Amino acid sequence: MASDHQRPEPEAGIRAEEPSALASEPVDLSDIRWSDGLVLLVFWLLSFVVFLQFFTRYVLNNSLGWTEEVARFLLIGVTFIGSVMAARKESHIAVELFYRYLPRRGRYVAQLAVDVISLVFFAAMGWFCAELASKTQQMMVSIDVPKSWIYWGVTACFGFMAMYALLALLRHVRTGTSRLIDPERFALTGTGL
Repeated sequence: MASDHQRPEPEAGIRAEEPSALASEPVDLSDIRWSDGLVLLVFWLLSFVVFLQFFTRYVLNNSLGWTEEVARFLLIGVTFIGSVMAARKESHIAVELFYRYLPRRGRYVAQLAVDVISLVFFAAMGWFCAELASKTQQMMVSIDVPKSWIYWGVTACFGFMAMYALLALLRHVRTGTSRLIDPERFALTGTGL
């Protein structure tokens, strides 16, 4: 057993792991909505179907034919239901670099322009998706379910995204601020409006 004077010194900069400052902070679940639970449910259903596909193909060596198609459509569901959640939280991907170099009035105008473009995009895509769903007569290949159900689901998701984009636009006009217009205001609390 080595004595204390024979122990090697720790390398510079290496210390025992300290507890995170965030460990004592309470978890804020105030912005959880029913659609968040829905996307979680569809995600776990997708996980089960993919695991079933893997298990039957590689362990049983007798793959179930329907799992690939169902997994593909569940992935579409996770994507678009998750997009509804991102639209509600105003967390869709955005290029924020230009906002840093604009004066406040420019940031406000840019925010409203992005809100209007998002609203028009979501509404137009919902319209096009509804057109596609109404014209689709095909059934899924492996199970006896109309493909139009998938398109109607995506249409509903675009409708919710358009609704949340409209609410964000109205809120930004009413309050005159947002996370991108006044980043210093929201940086202190880490929360939105």
